[in-house]
Formats: sequence, C-alpha cells, structure tokens
Amino acid sequence: MRDTSNTDFWRHKRLEQMTPTEWEQVCDGCGRCCLNKLEDWDTGEIAWTRVRCRLLNDQTCRCSNYPERQTIVPECLPLDATAVHELTWLPPTCGYRLLAEGRELYWWHHLVSGDPDTVHQAGISVRGRTVSEEGMPLEELEDHLADWPGEDPHRD
Repeated sequence: MRDTSNTDFWRHKRLEQMTPTEWEQVCDGCGRCCLNKLEDWDTGEIAWTRVRCRLLNDQTCRCSNYPERQTIVPECLPLDATAVHELTWLPPTCGYRLLAEGRELYWWHHLVSGDPDTVHQAGISVRGRTVSEEGMPLEELEDHLADWPGEDPHRD
C-alpha cells in the first residue's frame, strides 16, 4: 500500500493545516473567483458576470501579477481558511469550498486528475469566455451577466 499522506494531502488535512504550497495547489484554476459579481443588498443573492479582473489572463485563468494583485487591485480579497468559510460567492465547484464543506474534489481537479488542463476540458473554467473590466463603467456590468456551470457537476 502506498503512502498517500504527502501526495493526497487535501484528504488528510483541514484547510487551516495546509502549508502555503499545499494551499495554492487547492486552487483548481477555473478563474471564476476573479470575475466581477453583483450582490443584491436585500437578499444577498449573487449574480455572476463574465467580466474578469484586469489581472486575470483569459487563456490561462491565472492572475498575471499574483504577488502584487492586492496592491494593484485593492478590492482583491485575500483567500484564506477563514474567508473560505465566510464568503458566499465562491463557486460551488471551488476546491477550497468543497474541502471546507467536507466534500471531495471533482474528477477534473488537477490534484485528482494529475492534469491542470482538465478544469478547462470539463468546461468549468472561464477560459475564452470573459471580457476585461478595463475601461468598463460599473453600470455596464449588468449587461454581462452569465450562468457558469457547476451547481452539481457530474463526477466520473
């Protein structure tokens, strides 16, 4: 029997116990957390848009300046174990959210599949389906509402 304690760390550790390297690996690379969202102040309901942060690369679904993101984009929220439990807008497919809820990662997550492209192949990521927020007036965000997959994606 092989020792999976290091390779399958997400199955054995709570988010709060992960090293910084392990924490970063939990990100599935979908890019959805870097999309602009609209929240109804009365109901708390979140409306997703296809408008991406100006730092999100539309093809890689990764931040183009991750180390400096919060300086460049002050409204960029740091994601940590506490925030994962409090934020209501994390996608239902988000690796952090799934683990915080005690659920398994989906088959397309790179930690399960071994391939960082499966999130794109499964159609979960925002690759090629976004527009940049640069130069876009806030009142135009409503013109770019989007339905993203993943309310309950099929597991293989």
